[in-house]
Amino acid sequence: MAEAYIVEAVRTPVGRRGGGLAGVHPADLGAHVLKELVTRSGIDPSAVEDVVFGCLDTVGPQAGDIARTCWLAAGLPEEVPGVTVDRQCGSSQQAVHFAAQAVLSGTQDLVVAGGVQNMSMVPIAFASRQAAVPLGLTEGPFAGSEGWRARYGDQPVNQFAGAEMIAAKWGISRRDQEEYALRSHQRAVRAIDEGRFERETVPYGDVAADEGPRRDTSLEKMAALKAVIDGGTVTAACSSQVSDGAAALLLASARAVQEHALTPRARVHHLSVRGEDPIRMLTAPIPATAHALKKTGLSLDAIDLVEINEAFAPVVLAWLKETGADPDKVNVNGGAIALGHPLGATGAKLMTTLLHELERTGARYGLQTMCEGGGQANVTIIERL
Repeated sequence: MAEAYIVEAVRTPVGRRGGGLAGVHPADLGAHVLKELVTRSGIDPSAVEDVVFGCLDTVGPQAGDIARTCWLAAGLPEEVPGVTVDRQCGSSQQAVHFAAQAVLSGTQDLVVAGGVQNMSMVPIAFASRQAAVPLGLTEGPFAGSEGWRARYGDQPVNQFAGAEMIAAKWGISRRDQEEYALRSHQRAVRAIDEGRFERETVPYGDVAADEGPRRDTSLEKMAALKAVIDGGTVTAACSSQVSDGAAALLLASARAVQEHALTPRARVHHLSVRGEDPIRMLTAPIPATAHALKKTGLSLDAIDLVEINEAFAPVVLAWLKETGADPDKVNVNGGAIALGHPLGATGAKLMTTLLHELERTGARYGLQTMCEGGGQANVTIIERL
C-alpha cells in the first residue's frame, strides 16, 4: 500500500500586523522556509517534483504564482515547478493534501507543500474589493450571480455574521468567548516560554518568536471592547489576528525515503474535505470531522492532539460542543486568536506545529481542521512514526 510521509516541517514566526515581517516581500518569506526545508532535510532540491503553496489575495507581490516565485527567490533549481492554491483559509492545508495525494497516487515521489501570506502588505479581501475598483466590481464575488441569488438570496456572506450565527445557535455567550480567548493567549505564552516552538520556527532577521500573544491581556480588557457587529457578541479579542508568515513541509513516498536516505517523521493517515452552509460558513469542521472519523474508523478518543483554527472563538467552542472532544487536547499551545492567522500560510503552520507537538509529547495521532470560505473544511490526520 502506498504511503505519504512527512519528512520535514518548518515555519517562520508569525508576525503581527505592522510588525517585524510587515515589510518583507511574500516571495522572500516563502523562500526563507523553503531554504531551511532543503537544509534541514538534506534533500537534493532538484529531486523535488513540485511546490504547492497556498495564498489568498494573489495581487501585487502575491500575484504571478507565488509558489513558483518563492522557490526561485530561494535560489533553488529552475526546473522545479510551482503552483498556487486558494481554498481560502485552508489553502495551505489543501496544498498538503494535493502534495500527499500526488505521492499516494504514485505520480510523484517528492513534493513540497506550504503557504505564505503578508496581510500587512496585502489586506484581507483586497483582491475582491480594492483591486476591483478600476473594473467597477467592488461588491464581492457573489454579486450579480443569478444562480447564487436564486439559492441564497441577498444574505450577507460575512465571517463576522457567520460567527454571530454560530454563537446564537450553540448558546455561546460573549463571556464564553472571552474566557476561551484568554486561555489561547495563556497557552501560547506558556509555549513560547517553554521553548515549544523553537524547533519548528526559523527566525527571520530580528523576528525570532511569534509576535501575537499578549501577556497582559485580561477578561477585564476584553470586556471593554466593542462588538464588531452592533448588538453582537464577537469582538476583536475573540477573533484571529491579522498576521504575516510562511510555512513549508516536505512530503515523500517510500521510494523517495529510501533513495534519498530520508527519515520520515509522520505518515499521512487521512485526507478529506467537506462542505456545509456557505452563509453560516464557519461550521464545516463539525461535519468534516465526523466524516473523517467515519472514514478512518477512529474515535475522537484515539486522537491525541487537535489543531483547529481559531478563526473566531465560537468556531472552536461549537466544534467542542458537537464533538465532545477533550479541550485539553485541543490547541494545546494556543491558536490563531493568540498566535495569528496568516491566511494562506495557516494550514501549513498548524500542520508544522501539530507534527512537532506530537514529537515533543510522544503522542501518536494528530488531527487538523479549519473552517474555510464558502462553508468548507479540510481534515488531515497524521500518525507520528
